[in-house]
Amino acid sequence: MKKVFCFGEILLRMSPVLDQAWINNASMPVHIGGAELNVAKALAGWQQPVTYMSAMPDNYLSKEITASIAACNIGVDAMQFCGDRMGIYFLPQGADLKNAGVIYDRAHASFSTALFPGKINWDTLLEGSDWFHFSAISPALNEQAAAVCLDALKAAKRLGLTISVDLNYRAKLWKYGKQPAEVMPELVSYADLIMGNIWSARDLMGIDVPKGAATAVTKEEFAACAKETAAVLLTQNPSCKIVANTFRFTPDGAGVNYYATLDTISEQAVSVSFEASSVVDKVGSGDCFMAGLIYGIHNGHEIMLLRQLLVNCKSSVIAPSKQLSKLNQGIKWKEKRFLFIK
Repeated sequence: MKKVFCFGEILLRMSPVLDQAWINNASMPVHIGGAELNVAKALAGWQQPVTYMSAMPDNYLSKEITASIAACNIGVDAMQFCGDRMGIYFLPQGADLKNAGVIYDRAHASFSTALFPGKINWDTLLEGSDWFHFSAISPALNEQAAAVCLDALKAAKRLGLTISVDLNYRAKLWKYGKQPAEVMPELVSYADLIMGNIWSARDLMGIDVPKGAATAVTKEEFAACAKETAAVLLTQNPSCKIVANTFRFTPDGAGVNYYATLDTISEQAVSVSFEASSVVDKVGSGDCFMAGLIYGIHNGHEIMLLRQLLVNCKSSVIAPSKQLSKLNQGIKWKEKRFLFIK
């Protein structure tokens, strides 16, 4: 089985317990993360061969981090050791990365300053892979990172890899004089698979949120909005075969309600809803969904099995034991097969 190649910035997440507990206890949990690494970890957990590429300074901490990633059965041969520092962000457990409470400390990190367009041998690095995954976070860092992404996408397309992109928007990034809609459309044009939501399509691609979203309440109403946004993405990006839109709502300020849609040029599938009354942690739920989408398509799942698998993957971040037990049951669906990627 050929590998999925995930490319993006590695980060250290600091998760302080607030009300000064992190100060009084002289302790702050540290997690190794980054959107693309989260995807790689989920894929590796399902025995999907995967390689992860990022950049870190050449020091003993980076070597320990690399060994930890390799221990998860993730290929690290493409890791680049260069530059001066690793990016960091601070976010209490249970908070949302889109929340204003996130604090970034990732300026001048290796990934965005020590990788250069035209200097990476992508043909060698991508050998043995048939899928390339990146997210909108990398080109949000600076113009150099965006140019490196473009180089990688050109090589992946030339080599015949399937390409996926997660349209995850981070308002606290994109601070280098370019608007997202000036950068992302060219990068997204290489993608066979686009994941996002009706709001990130506006923020990153300049696609208007459907008018119906202003008054939408039901899943059916939001699914209609997703279909409208997906139609624009599919029309604007001829390489794209499928668009996934996710919806995550917090009813009455507590718990969570998840569901998703999958659209091709001719059909739409809508997932069941998953509801939870409490949240363990929100970070990584979209990445787990993305991993499930890649895994399902890469392994030729039928669309109706795929749509349920995806919600189970995403919601496993919220209620791990319950949802992973569902996933591992191998639910059987006698539905027609969708040919997503040729």
